[in-house]
Amino acid sequence: MEKQDVFELLKTVDDPELGVNIVDLGLVYNVNIIETGIVDITMTLTTPGCPLHDSIKTGVINAVSLHEETREVHVNIVWEPEWTPDKMSKAAKAFLWG
Repeated sequence: MEKQDVFELLKTVDDPELGVNIVDLGLVYNVNIIETGIVDITMTLTTPGCPLHDSIKTGVINAVSLHEETREVHVNIVWEPEWTPDKMSKAAKAFLWG
């Protein structure tokens, strides 16, 4: 399993409120393959009080678990650095703001 494989799986996880995947939103800060099958993901959310915190975290775990080599997925939600819209991809900005 490569980091790029994990990022591709994470692109299937949308922020339900915005309808954009968490990678294009710039919410995923780091993916680390600790050892074969163990994935550590550091990410944030658009706001600390995000009501969909558990839903998004569960979506991340479920998506990465689809890879046949996955044994464990650790999701670390961090608030520093704080998320801002400038972290979004051009595609996400175009989708949200035209």
